[in-house]
Amino acid sequence: MEATGSSQVETPLLDGVVDGFVDYKSRPAFRSRSGSWRSASFIIGVEVAERFAYYGVSSNLITYLTGPLGQSTATAAENVNAWSGTASLLPLLGAFVADAFLGRFRTIIIASSLYILALGLLTVSALLPYTDCETGTSCSPPQFQIILFFISLYLLAFAQGGHKPCVQAFGADQFDSENPEECKAKSSFFNWWYLGLCGGPLMALGVLNYIQDNLSWALGFGIPFIVMGLALLIFVAGTPTYRFGEKVHEKSAFIRIGQVFVRAFKNRKTTSSSISMEEEASGILPHQGSQQFRFLNKALISPDGSKEEGKVCSPNEVEEAKALLRLVPIWASCLTFAVVFAQFSTLFTKQGVTMDRSIGSSFEIPAATLQSFISLTVVILIPIYDQIIVPIARSVTRKPSGITMLQRIGTGIFISVLSMVVSALVEIKRLQTAEKYGLVDDPNATIPMKVWWLVPQYLLTGAADVFTMVGLQEFFYDQVPSEMRSIGLALYLSIFGVGSFISSFLISVVEKTTGGDGEDGWISDNLNRGHLDYFYWFLAGISAVAFLIYLCFAKLYVYNRVSAARANKM
Repeated sequence: MEATGSSQVETPLLDGVVDGFVDYKSRPAFRSRSGSWRSASFIIGVEVAERFAYYGVSSNLITYLTGPLGQSTATAAENVNAWSGTASLLPLLGAFVADAFLGRFRTIIIASSLYILALGLLTVSALLPYTDCETGTSCSPPQFQIILFFISLYLLAFAQGGHKPCVQAFGADQFDSENPEECKAKSSFFNWWYLGLCGGPLMALGVLNYIQDNLSWALGFGIPFIVMGLALLIFVAGTPTYRFGEKVHEKSAFIRIGQVFVRAFKNRKTTSSSISMEEEASGILPHQGSQQFRFLNKALISPDGSKEEGKVCSPNEVEEAKALLRLVPIWASCLTFAVVFAQFSTLFTKQGVTMDRSIGSSFEIPAATLQSFISLTVVILIPIYDQIIVPIARSVTRKPSGITMLQRIGTGIFISVLSMVVSALVEIKRLQTAEKYGLVDDPNATIPMKVWWLVPQYLLTGAADVFTMVGLQEFFYDQVPSEMRSIGLALYLSIFGVGSFISSFLISVVEKTTGGDGEDGWISDNLNRGHLDYFYWFLAGISAVAFLIYLCFAKLYVYNRVSAARANKM
């Protein structure tokens, strides 16, 4: 009787255990006490604070470099581009450290602490007095201040490289993909996560930039310092509610997958018949996903034909390597989207500078402020997508996420093509207006055309973000081995880092090939004599081709087994 009673009491508890996860004391994680939105709310909060702090520095960085630090515009632009590119690629290093050594939770704690230190040092550098001022001359900051500023700046980039991929992966870990309700919630999590990512920059653009320009740079850096300190305290306070993934392998996922490639290369001369026999013995079936990268199956056998442990890889390890390799075509085909994405903070802004930005009789809106329409579009559209579009799609497709991740990404890429078409048409209108009023040869003239003509291309950029950016986050989290999810999200971020470098390269090539010998090229200092419309048509064309290539890769892509089990197929 006691055994029966004990069984009746323990069974409900066992039903509530989340497989593969433990709590902060390494005990089984119970669904009723951990994870889901109770944990995700803490994690989303710290990410909003991090984006607030990051954009509080990055959005106005060129102004600080050309102002208090006294750099030329060209030098400042080079420094901003170098720092931004570094910040975009460092998440790959941070994710590797997290997934291979420290774990996501510890990496977030360490990265947040470094973030706070970097912001504190930035504040101190802005407080240092200028001691080399002479009467009647401008002040130059002391060399120590410049060195301290750049050390602080790159420390901040290093910190966000560990923070950004780990926080999102850790947040998604709080939802159990095997539970129907939590699986739906996980898809919503990525939507609300991106909403938070846009909320932070909106606050930074609306508050911190004004403080930095009109009150004090030290205060403008000091407020993010305080906000990040409070966010870390809030994140730590949520520790008892978090789920932590159990370590199921003694070897790091990086080591396991690396060994597959090494052993497959060593066995490259192995005959196809030997591979087929080993596939059959290992239970690997020649399905679509396996056939694409079948050469990796050579890691299943050793050069001497033996099967001793340590000389061969397991079927699961081979499948992990294939899953990672299958991401490469999707990653590459999304690079053009990142190139289009890079235009809103550069060429869109340059267009706006030439147009009528007046509101009323005395106020002139800054051209860069139009970027807020992207964030506003995301803030408005994500709740509509999550609460209206997804339920409707779910009723038709019977899939928890409504549409598949690849379908969502493709929708955004298509919208980005439309954004370039609209941008080209608006630029044609702007050039016609400049010619009509005889302003073609005056680069400083204000074209009598309201800047609101640019709003549609900003709105389309925001709409594309809702689909592609969020879809990429979910896709690269979901499709990598569970122990490599931080690196998966870092791969998503690297798309935009590489895309920014490609955009700079294209602009440089276009400038050199379409100009020269005293002639104005497509991208000219005098936009009225240039042809940004041609450049936008060029981007629309290559984006359309890239979209077709993406569709082919997406059609061939085979989701990993977990996703296939959820019937998320293209």
